[in-house]
Amino acid sequence: MGFSFHDTVLFAGTKTFIWYKHHLEAVYCIEGQGEMEEIESGVVHEITAGTVYALNGHEKHWLKAETDLRMVCVFNPPLTGREVHDEDGAYPLLTEDPELVP
Repeated sequence: MGFSFHDTVLFAGTKTFIWYKHHLEAVYCIEGQGEMEEIESGVVHEITAGTVYALNGHEKHWLKAETDLRMVCVFNPPLTGREVHDEDGAYPLLTEDPELVP
């Protein structure tokens, strides 16, 4: 369908570096409180239940969970579930059909 849909929990007190250099991401927070910091600009965005943000420029960012954060995320191109963060901390672009790759 051209996207993947994920229900993700980030645990209270964690700070995670994220960079999707091959994927676009839209996020909807359905529970919790935290913040997202764009690394290049230093701009910090508060995240609470109901917050929506989209990263359409492959922005490197920090995601800090003050409480447990429950986020619904959409990725394009879709994630397959086989991705492993590379040396940059990003997911590679997997193009093989996951049904055909063991």
